[in-house]
Amino acid sequence: MRTPRTALIIGAGVVGIASAYALARRGVIVTILDAMPGAGMGASYGNGRQLSYGYTDALASRDLLGKIPRLALGCDPAFRIYPRFDAASIRWKLQFLRNCTEQKFRNNSINGLMLARKSRDAMAALLAKHEIEFGHRIAGKMLLFGSDAAFARGRAIMYMKARHQERQMALTYDEATDIEPALNAVSCPVAGVIYAPTEETGNAALFAGRLGDVISREYGASLRFNSAVKAIESDRDHAVVTMDSGEELQADIAIVCSGAAAGKLLRSMNIKAPIYPMKGYSFIAPATKASPQVSITDVARKLVFTRIGDEILIAGLADLGDDSPDVRPDRMADLIASAQAALPEAADYRAPRHHWSGLRPMTPDSLPIISRPSPTLAINAGHGMLGWTLAMGSGEQLAELIFEN
Repeated sequence: MRTPRTALIIGAGVVGIASAYALARRGVIVTILDAMPGAGMGASYGNGRQLSYGYTDALASRDLLGKIPRLALGCDPAFRIYPRFDAASIRWKLQFLRNCTEQKFRNNSINGLMLARKSRDAMAALLAKHEIEFGHRIAGKMLLFGSDAAFARGRAIMYMKARHQERQMALTYDEATDIEPALNAVSCPVAGVIYAPTEETGNAALFAGRLGDVISREYGASLRFNSAVKAIESDRDHAVVTMDSGEELQADIAIVCSGAAAGKLLRSMNIKAPIYPMKGYSFIAPATKASPQVSITDVARKLVFTRIGDEILIAGLADLGDDSPDVRPDRMADLIASAQAALPEAADYRAPRHHWSGLRPMTPDSLPIISRPSPTLAINAGHGMLGWTLAMGSGEQLAELIFEN
């Protein structure tokens, strides 16, 4: 396949912006299109803000398989499956079930880890070259396990990653509280903690906007917001993107980076990409004297706590089958109640603000689709809950794929 000189990138979230940067650095003239009024305003906007390079565990696993009946009945407030019977949903769920084996869980998790490592290196290279302010800091990350069985499973996964030189450590509760005193206020027993001292945090939406400014100013990229894409035609010697307005744009290649919307867009082109939305929620509350500095994940409740200056961002929940972007008051109430039950002194729960929900683009194996189905079309989508973590590495992998061909 020929190397493109021009590219239309659909999606200005962290994945689309990172893809644009990777191509623009290689001399491609890039135009970025997004239906929102600015960069990073979709799933990138209210995510957990954790760059979890060492925590790329696949969602599909034998552990989750046994819980699926309870999830379908709504017995777990952290994870719900809503009934959907359309062809895309059924096909995705069947593929997901096929990934719920121990071997596939291990393979998928390690493949995610390798991409995360590429992402960490790409982020370091970017920040060495360009000064970008997005609240970036090395915070460390702790996973809290509430039972001995869950902690044993966590240690087994940690040892699996250690064979790939990933630095994590198992701690007792007392050892963890020596590092993060905020854990003294945990309301439920903690059987053990997995700790990674070098994990990072940062504001993904701010990053997308600032990096968009860099590639516009220094690499000549064009960013077009409030520009919804209606269709893509890629069976000629160039790609044609038709906008909702009726305008047609041409380039050597179109690259789909539109998150949860990518699956539907690609299906309209008869490309079966198993990308399905999984809804998540977040809110921000004022920090307190007992707020953690280290990023915290409550494994059982599927909650993340991220310190942002004098505030705490708390994110969680996983709702499969609800593809509305609207905040459901009952689910937001579930999130706030669960967070308060987990770490009752971590935030001022009397003053929560910025209630948000977004659609994570999930694949059955928890790995993004980075491919080039034709000379004039490429895909970089399906990053699930790890879009912020995997964005920079995915952009590099996409560029390598395009330039190798």
